[in-house]
Amino acid sequence: MVNPRPVVASLPAYRPGRNPADLAREIGVDRAVKLASNEVAFPPLPAVVQAVAAAATQTNRYPDNGAVVLTRALAERYGVDPRQVATGCGAVTLCQELAQAYNDPGSSIAFAWRSFEMYPLLASVAGARALRVPLVPGRPDGVADTHDLDGLLAAVDESTRLVFVCNPNNPTGTAVRRAELERFLDAVPAQTLVVLDEAYREFVTDPDVPDGIELMRGRPNVAVLRTFSKAWGLAGLRVGYLLAEDPAVAEAVRKTHVPFSVSMLAQAAAVAALASEDEVRARCAAVTAERERLTSALRDRGLDVADSQANFVWLPVGEQAAELAGALEARAVIVRPFAGEGVRVTVGTPEEDDLFLAALDDALDTAGLRG
Repeated sequence: MVNPRPVVASLPAYRPGRNPADLAREIGVDRAVKLASNEVAFPPLPAVVQAVAAAATQTNRYPDNGAVVLTRALAERYGVDPRQVATGCGAVTLCQELAQAYNDPGSSIAFAWRSFEMYPLLASVAGARALRVPLVPGRPDGVADTHDLDGLLAAVDESTRLVFVCNPNNPTGTAVRRAELERFLDAVPAQTLVVLDEAYREFVTDPDVPDGIELMRGRPNVAVLRTFSKAWGLAGLRVGYLLAEDPAVAEAVRKTHVPFSVSMLAQAAAVAALASEDEVRARCAAVTAERERLTSALRDRGLDVADSQANFVWLPVGEQAAELAGALEARAVIVRPFAGEGVRVTVGTPEEDDLFLAALDDALDTAGLRG
């Protein structure tokens, strides 16, 4: 029998959000609502649909391996040289390519915990140590839900090649502010690459939460990750990108990328989405307005919900997380539980959120989950 590496054999499988059609069939209802994967509820942008249809006529050919058109569009948008840009099959693939490029066995990757669930898996695959730094309360008497940048800095040692700072943080939605993030970046050793993972940047409304690309400039050991999967509505096509102050960082990522990993359709869609930025901004404004309504409604129910800067909210229900998620699924609403910690709920349409709130009320009362 051929066996994989022991570390691979022991890795937990990534768990995507459930398919709502499957749940609806399972529980015998016409429709289930999925609020688990932080997708936007809007359909693809009209320009994206047109671009994908046009590109589909050429899919007998390989895509451009360097995603040159998209790379140039991103470089122009952010005022950087194309050599500072790397693209990939979603931001998570770029995370893996960073680990492959910078981590040897015995090195380490530092990150807050809980944060994006792929970080520890990437460390394991790279043979690196995962330095998990516990979150701290972001509010007086609040739950632990925010990056501890002082603790993260203290965890960095001579073996640390990568530090991931997920801002806003997934799954808690909290964000670190400009002054503390600048102090942190200036204190990290020059040989350690700090990656600001900004998958949810477009939903930030707090003016004191900095744009990582601004902080990247002049700091050669800082890079920024972003994605087209969330605000830009391309979750099904998988396009992410990295911007690096030092072009050598982007080059290292490009050397580890899987050839042709940004498909022809994905590149065409991303370029069309960038050209539709005004419409994307309007959609983000609708999401953040609905986020505020949902947050207020949850607080009215006595739930301790922090201000989110993402397109989801975090319910810190602790040991009730799995039970609450199961009770909601039984009522045709899919959310994402993190056992023993909390439940992440994507901001949906107003109608979807009302269905969630009704299911939540029923679950809290009928299932005996109200505190």
